[in-house]
Amino acid sequence: MNKTIKILVLNNEIEANLIDGLLKERDIPHLIRSYHDSAYDGLWQFHTGWGQLDAPEEFKDEILKIFNEMTWEQEPLD
Repeated sequence: MNKTIKILVLNNEIEANLIDGLLKERDIPHLIRSYHDSAYDGLWQFHTGWGQLDAPEEFKDEILKIFNEMTWEQEPLD
Protein backbone atom coordinates (compact mmCIF):
# COMPACT_ATOMS: atom_id res chain seq x y z
CA MET A 1 0.00 0.00 0.00
CA ASN A 2 1.20 3.49 -0.82
CA LYS A 3 1.76 6.12 1.85
CA THR A 4 -1.48 6.71 3.72
CA ILE A 5 -3.09 9.82 5.13
CA LYS A 6 -5.86 10.30 7.67
CA ILE A 7 -9.11 10.42 5.70
CA LEU A 8 -11.69 10.62 8.48
CA VAL A 9 -12.41 10.06 12.17
CA LEU A 10 -14.84 7.26 12.97
CA ASN A 11 -17.38 7.72 15.76
CA ASN A 12 -17.87 4.11 16.82
CA GLU A 13 -17.06 0.48 16.08
CA ILE A 14 -20.27 -0.07 14.10
CA GLU A 15 -19.43 2.78 11.75
CA ALA A 16 -15.89 1.38 11.42
CA ASN A 17 -17.17 -2.10 10.54
CA LEU A 18 -19.64 -0.75 7.97
CA ILE A 19 -17.13 1.41 6.11
CA ASP A 20 -14.54 -1.38 6.31
CA GLY A 21 -16.92 -3.79 4.59
CA LEU A 22 -17.89 -1.29 1.89
CA LEU A 23 -14.27 -0.45 1.10
CA LYS A 24 -13.26 -4.12 1.00
CA GLU A 25 -16.10 -4.83 -1.47
CA ARG A 26 -14.64 -2.15 -3.75
CA ASP A 27 -11.01 -3.26 -3.24
CA ILE A 28 -10.07 0.16 -1.85
CA PRO A 29 -6.90 -0.10 0.25
CA HIS A 30 -7.35 1.28 3.75
CA LEU A 31 -6.40 0.89 7.38
CA ILE A 32 -8.73 1.40 10.34
CA ARG A 33 -7.08 2.23 13.65
CA SER A 34 -8.88 2.32 16.97
CA TYR A 35 -7.91 5.01 19.47
CA HIS A 36 -8.54 2.54 22.31
CA ASP A 37 -5.71 2.43 24.82
CA SER A 38 -6.01 -0.38 27.34
CA ALA A 39 -3.89 1.56 29.84
CA TYR A 40 -6.63 4.21 29.98
CA ASP A 41 -9.54 1.81 29.30
CA GLY A 42 -10.67 3.73 26.22
CA LEU A 43 -10.87 7.09 28.02
CA TRP A 44 -9.55 9.04 25.01
CA GLN A 45 -12.16 7.56 22.67
CA PHE A 46 -14.84 9.69 24.33
CA HIS A 47 -12.98 12.87 23.39
CA THR A 48 -11.31 12.02 20.10
CA GLY A 49 -13.68 9.57 18.41
CA TRP A 50 -13.53 5.80 18.17
CA GLY A 51 -10.68 5.71 15.66
CA GLN A 52 -9.57 6.79 12.23
CA LEU A 53 -9.51 5.57 8.67
CA ASP A 54 -6.25 5.96 6.76
CA ALA A 55 -5.81 5.33 3.03
CA PRO A 56 -3.71 6.44 0.08
CA GLU A 57 -4.55 10.05 -0.80
CA GLU A 58 -5.78 9.17 -4.30
CA PHE A 59 -8.76 7.34 -2.73
CA LYS A 60 -9.83 10.21 -0.43
CA ASP A 61 -12.69 11.57 -2.55
CA GLU A 62 -14.10 8.11 -3.26
CA ILE A 63 -13.94 7.11 0.42
CA LEU A 64 -15.63 10.33 1.56
CA LYS A 65 -18.38 9.82 -1.03
CA ILE A 66 -18.99 6.26 0.22
CA PHE A 67 -18.93 7.43 3.84
CA ASN A 68 -21.37 10.28 3.15
CA GLU A 69 -23.76 7.88 1.40
CA MET A 70 -23.46 5.49 4.35
CA THR A 71 -24.26 8.26 6.85
CA TRP A 72 -26.86 10.11 4.77
CA GLU A 73 -28.61 11.58 7.81
CA GLN A 74 -25.54 13.64 8.74
CA GLU A 75 -24.08 16.62 6.92
CA PRO A 76 -21.62 15.63 4.17
CA LEU A 77 -17.90 15.86 4.94
CA ASP A 78 -15.55 17.87 2.72
